[in-house]
Amino acid sequence: MAVVGVLALQGSYNEHLAALRRIGVRGVEVRKPEQLLGLDSLIIPGGESTTMAKLANYHNLFPALREFVSGGKPVWGTCAGLIFLANKAVGQKTGGQELVGGLDCTVHRNFFGSQLQSFETELSVPKLAEKEGGNDTCRGVFIRAPAILEVGSDVEILADCPVPANRPSIVISSGEGAEEEVYSKDRVIVAVRQGNILATAFHPELTSDSRWHRFFLDMDKESQAKALAALSLSSSSRDTEHLPKNKPLALPIFE
Repeated sequence: MAVVGVLALQGSYNEHLAALRRIGVRGVEVRKPEQLLGLDSLIIPGGESTTMAKLANYHNLFPALREFVSGGKPVWGTCAGLIFLANKAVGQKTGGQELVGGLDCTVHRNFFGSQLQSFETELSVPKLAEKEGGNDTCRGVFIRAPAILEVGSDVEILADCPVPANRPSIVISSGEGAEEEVYSKDRVIVAVRQGNILATAFHPELTSDSRWHRFFLDMDKESQAKALAALSLSSSSRDTEHLPKNKPLALPIFE
């Protein structure tokens, strides 16, 4: 059985563990680097991203987390976890925060505003429905949520949503004290996948819809299938190298 780690520094890790239990999957809490060993995949939950980053630094987790992501095993970040996995984050507190990286995107830390601007909405998710069945929509729970401003060419967009009318203006410092508007589109990206990385700006673990967790587990199955195929190909190549070479047939000579 697959073992899924859930980073348990702060935030909604208990809710992810409960969601995994509901679908019969073993989840374990992760607080130290050595606890990443032996895991098949990892969930980085929502929470307060700055606090999570400070705790991750305290436990010296960042090097191990980066190694886990780069190793190709599936990793899913929800809300603050999305911020952790982004290569670039804007709208951060003074001094910023350390990121794990790996996901080719730019994320805005508090795109949808403060806690008071938290909301729920229906999201169109045709890829999720295609893979896991059910309706082509899911409930998106956004709590002081981030959003993805732009993505690289290798990133697959799984969901976006309308920008709320009451959203505060998105501004970042230009580095010289001035501020400038950086986002004016009508819709914003809230769920993506890039290879072994899944990221959602919302909280599927706070709903009864288990399809996102099943989708993530299917990524683990894909990862294992690829690893087995690579191992089989490597083994086949080594076996071929040790096979005796065919000698030319000794034909009779007639005089």
